[in-house]
Amino acid sequence: MWSGTASVKDAAEAFGCSRSKSYDLVRRGEFPCRVLPLGRTARVVTASLLHVLESGEPEYNGASSASPNLS
Repeated sequence: MWSGTASVKDAAEAFGCSRSKSYDLVRRGEFPCRVLPLGRTARVVTASLLHVLESGEPEYNGASSASPNLS
């Protein structure tokens, strides 16, 4: 069972990139999934994460229409 949000760390693992690279993308507003800022933390919207993993197209947060470059 998936919850409505995931940690940035879990999303990074799903994309196969480092946690620090993912947090850097979140800070710059370039993470390829919708991210909810919650105080000093951030949560990735699970439906958005699954959509990006399935389609390869970034969604929301100012991401470009090119495929995510997470390396």
